[in-house]
Amino acid sequence: EVDHVIDVLGIQSGDQVLDVGCGTGRHAHELARRGIGVHGIDISQRFVEIARLNAPHGATFERRDARTLDFHEEFDVAICLCQGAFGMMTADGEDAAVVAGMSSALRSGGRLALSAFNAYFAVKYHGGAEFDAATGVSHERTEIRSESGEQKSVDLWTGCYTPRELRLLLAAHGLAIDSISSVEPGAYGCDPASVESPEYLVVARVERASAPEHSPAL
Repeated sequence: EVDHVIDVLGIQSGDQVLDVGCGTGRHAHELARRGIGVHGIDISQRFVEIARLNAPHGATFERRDARTLDFHEEFDVAICLCQGAFGMMTADGEDAAVVAGMSSALRSGGRLALSAFNAYFAVKYHGGAEFDAATGVSHERTEIRSESGEQKSVDLWTGCYTPRELRLLLAAHGLAIDSISSVEPGAYGCDPASVESPEYLVVARVERASAPEHSPAL
């Protein structure tokens, strides 16, 4: 995944990367090992604590809510992979708030890699999950495991998207899409968007309108 993201975003040593929904830091750690500065944020304090353990030089982490980011043009690249934040926010407007925060965090010309669940795939291969066509949200029961190994059954709601919806959402926040590819976890590539993959990987860049020049006084 990191190999592919570095390639499609053209990430270079010296770039500053924002990892939104970083979890325990698996992407951030790998980027830092390659000499890339990365700052990971996650809503889970425990994930942040784990990410800080043995973090390579150049990787920093803090607890933040992806829906209320207040960075302003501080990063060259933003990544939000494996539904660390986007797609898990199923109330109206929450995913849009995540996108708005990432767009604001990027410098002009900054690049974004964002993964999203494929709505077509969710409908075709629902596998026992319930898909709400009105909201685009998939609901399922799943098993989670604590650090001590204790299992628990929980409800999981996930926002799913079509490529058209992703284009419209990102365009509304100043992001121009370069590509939308069909991908699977651990197998990122450049396959065209289709109904046969569980996820899409969106690659986009910031395109902010420049401020108009002041007209000379009459």
